[in-house]
Amino acid sequence: MPEVFDPASATIVVVTYNRSALLTRLLTSIEAMDPKPGHLVIVDNASVDDTTAVVDSFRERIGTEIVYQRLAENTGGSGGFSEGVRLAYELGSTWLWIMDDDVEVIADGLARMGHWGQRFQSVQGRRYDFDGSEFYWQYRLSIPLGIPIPFAPAGFDDSGYREMNSGCFEGMFIHRDIVQRIGLPDPRFFIYWDDSVYGWLASLQTRSAIVNEFVLRRTREIKQWDMGIRHLNASSDAYRYYIMRNRAHMAHYFKQHDAYRPIRFRIGTALTFAKELIRLLLVERKVRGTSNLFRGLRDGRVIARDKGWQPMQPLQPVESAA
Repeated sequence: MPEVFDPASATIVVVTYNRSALLTRLLTSIEAMDPKPGHLVIVDNASVDDTTAVVDSFRERIGTEIVYQRLAENTGGSGGFSEGVRLAYELGSTWLWIMDDDVEVIADGLARMGHWGQRFQSVQGRRYDFDGSEFYWQYRLSIPLGIPIPFAPAGFDDSGYREMNSGCFEGMFIHRDIVQRIGLPDPRFFIYWDDSVYGWLASLQTRSAIVNEFVLRRTREIKQWDMGIRHLNASSDAYRYYIMRNRAHMAHYFKQHDAYRPIRFRIGTALTFAKELIRLLLVERKVRGTSNLFRGLRDGRVIARDKGWQPMQPLQPVESAA
C-alpha cells in the first residue's frame, strides 16, 4: 500500500538572505495555501535587513508553525539548506519541501506534491518563470561530464512524469528516509552544484521524478538571453567562482560512488568554463569576471588534492511525525 500523504507531516524549508521583500511574497503565498504544511523552517543567513521583523509579523496569521533560525554568519545557500534540512529532519517531518525565498507557492501545491509522494520519494515539481512562462529546468545530469543535459525532453507523456537524476533546491520535495540515507546537503559548496549532487545522491537510493505539476512561481526577474526553446540567465562573480571551484567537490562525490571518469569530467569542466564565458559576453555583455573562473579552478585543485575529504554522512534515525 502506498503511504497516505498527510500535509501536517510536511515541512517547507526556506533559506533567505537580505531579501525581505521577496520573503514577504513567499510567506504571503504560504498563508494562502490549502492544505498547509505542519511546519515552516526559515533559515536566515545573517541578514541585516528587516527579515526577523517580517518573519515575526507572520507568526500568528500564517496558519502553520514557524521555526526561525538566524545564523551568525552567511553560510551561502548550501549552508542554509544544510541547516534547514537538519532542523526539519529533527522535527520528525516525513516530507521536506525545499525552496529559495524568491518563489511563491501555488495554493494547492502541497497537495499536488503529496499526491506524487505516494509514488516517489524524491520529486521535483514545475515552476512558472517571473513573466508567467513555463520555466525549463535541466533535470538530467550527464554523470561522466558532470554537467546538466541542456536538451533533455521538456514534454511529458500520459504518465505525467520523467525520471531525473538531479535536484534543485527551488522546489525539491524529498522523503525523510532518503535524507536519512544520504545525509544533509553539503555546506562546503556554499553555492552551486550542491542541489545537483544532492538530487543525484537521492536518485541512487530511489526513483526520482520531475512531475508535470506547476507548484511554484519565480518572483525575481533575472536578465536572460532568449535562445528560443531555452534561455541563459545572467550570473554573478560569486557564482562564477563557485561553479568552477565546486566541481572538485562534485568529483569527490562521484569517486565515492565509482562514477568519476577523469577525462570526460575534465571535458565537462571545460564546457562549463566555456558556458560561463558565453554568459558573460552575450547575457551580461562584459568581459570582466573571467578572473573568478580562474580563481575557482585554482582553489578547486586544492580541494581535489585533499586526501582527507569525506562525504556527508547518513543521519541517525529520528522518529517521524507521521
